[in-house]
Amino acid sequence: MSETLARSGLRVRTPSVYGWAAAGLVLVALPFYLDRFWLQAGLFAMAAALGAIGINLLTGATGQLSMGHAFFLAVGAYGYCAFAGDGTDGLAGLGLPGWLAAVLAVALSGLAGGVFSPIAGRLRGAYLGIATLALIFIGQHVLFNAHDLTGGYNGRAVPPLSLFGLTFDDTELLVAQVPFGAVEKLWYLGLILLLGGVLFARGVLRGRPGRAMNAIRDHRIAAGVMGIPVARYRAAVFVLSSMYAGLAGVLLALVFQRTVPEYFGMALSLEYLAMIVIGGLGSVAGAVAGGVFVSLLPQILNRYSDALPLVSAPGTGGIAPGEASRYLYGAAVVAVVLFLPGGLARLAARRPGRPENPPPTAPTATAHPPSDPPSTDPPSTDPPSTDPPSTDTPSHAPSNNEPSGEAR
Repeated sequence: MSETLARSGLRVRTPSVYGWAAAGLVLVALPFYLDRFWLQAGLFAMAAALGAIGINLLTGATGQLSMGHAFFLAVGAYGYCAFAGDGTDGLAGLGLPGWLAAVLAVALSGLAGGVFSPIAGRLRGAYLGIATLALIFIGQHVLFNAHDLTGGYNGRAVPPLSLFGLTFDDTELLVAQVPFGAVEKLWYLGLILLLGGVLFARGVLRGRPGRAMNAIRDHRIAAGVMGIPVARYRAAVFVLSSMYAGLAGVLLALVFQRTVPEYFGMALSLEYLAMIVIGGLGSVAGAVAGGVFVSLLPQILNRYSDALPLVSAPGTGGIAPGEASRYLYGAAVVAVVLFLPGGLARLAARRPGRPENPPPTAPTATAHPPSDPPSTDPPSTDPPSTDPPSTDTPSHAPSNNEPSGEAR
């Protein structure tokens, strides 16, 4: 029935539409049933998914290796604190409204990416990775030593966000007789930001910019020959990736409620690379899946460390949950590279009962010269000839340019 409607030009609603709608309803209803731990873990996963989408646009879709993604998350997080802070804690702050501070922090991350974009537009591969790695060392030096701006080793408190008269702090707000605190309010903000980030990235990849980015990734020289401005596209994607990282940094700061320099180190950049490899390079859904997997794994191990073998709380003699999670998603990276190159996105794209490789198509018929029709003459009754065979070359012998009967 659905095939008949599809052939007639009518749209058929697939079960995936209803699945996405059901998943959306579940996500909206979760703050009414889950405790603070799971909501906070979900917010960390949303922030990680936003940052993973940004680096996937850069590395997965355009083929530019970046090791400095954590630097742009730090710019977004500390930029929001500097713009929204009022200076009462002795640190620099402009006292701007929270929504404006968040917008300016994302723009500041994009500006930082724009400053580095001329280098990103001309370097590629390991050279670009080494160049972006320098951003991590520069950022760590600034975060630890600019005490008046960042608070040094102790970090600085994050001002709450205010939007349309709603303050995202721990002031209780009753919704259907359920008290909503900061985490419950931020849950819906995170959902909106993640949905907007996913839709925008999908639009970029499915449009003309996405085709140009894939062409640059697959063959840079051929893309330039076709008229694609390679350096300009690389620089623009680097800026866009930096803005995604800045937005993720703002959301992380709001969830943590305090920024510390140690978090924005090299390990965080490696985790984001693991996210896009596990989820699937070049896939928006894969980036979201990889971000959720890598960010939730250490928190779940920490939550249930008492019930898991070889995993215990830090300082008790066993493997710490954070260290165990690095082992696990390191093994996941190796397994994906060896056995599932497309990542989790490719695994989800496989349908049950559908062969992995399409069946071979029927070979096309090639034109052969028609064979002689069978003779309808009656069989000859003459006796066989007793003459010796002739040694002369027959006149009907095939020439060098004419195929023989056997070849034919």
